[in-house]
Amino acid sequence: MRRGFQEATDRPRRFYKTVSIRQAEDGFAVLLDERQVRGPRGGRLVTPTRALAEIIAAEWAGQGESLDIVGMHATRLANTAIESIPQARAATAQSVADYASSDLLCYFAEEPQALVARQTAQWEPVLQRAESELGLSFVRAAGIIHCAQPEATLSQVRDLALALDDFRLAGVAFGASLYGSGVLALALQRGWLDGGQALALSRLDEIFQEEAWGIDEEAAERVARLSIESAMLDAWFRALDGV
Repeated sequence: MRRGFQEATDRPRRFYKTVSIRQAEDGFAVLLDERQVRGPRGGRLVTPTRALAEIIAAEWAGQGESLDIVGMHATRLANTAIESIPQARAATAQSVADYASSDLLCYFAEEPQALVARQTAQWEPVLQRAESELGLSFVRAAGIIHCAQPEATLSQVRDLALALDDFRLAGVAFGASLYGSGVLALALQRGWLDGGQALALSRLDEIFQEEAWGIDEEAAERVARLSIESAMLDAWFRALDGV
């Protein structure tokens, strides 16, 4: 049996007809047949802004006869923000700092020079902005050997993450994992970059290789998935900011 067919048959059937949004005391609730959506642990799915509720409602409205729960990225992230982040804020902020401790943007190639020049032209402006606006001073490395970052920088990353509300903290942690970079996650959250730009910077080395050798079907599928997730995260932050 083909894997795609197997996955489709394992999906739960759609059990609702209508999707709507209702203002709640603490935000905006997403409703299925006038019943409020709840997360895996029973938490009420209520978002801080209507714009974010609309993104989540669109995921539910766009489902077919069966539910693609794995592909409902905003819903899953909202459940994380509601049910997991409040009890794990310190650990979540530390995870962002952990990505920053070996941040992708700090590891420049040794060769070829064309790649080094591209990394310098595209990564350095982000690193310099992080330094000037956020006080994050990173050590640059050449090659793949780990280079320790200043503890003051990592402490500041933790503080920046902890200062965020649960929804933004969930987004930054998701972004740090998605991009392999705490800096890119914070840059996206602050609107320095859009989702496409952040993903392209995280894939700069891969893109360089693809230009020379092409991209196979499996890699193309992976890039398509990452693009969807990055676009969702961009929309997530903009919706929280009311943009």
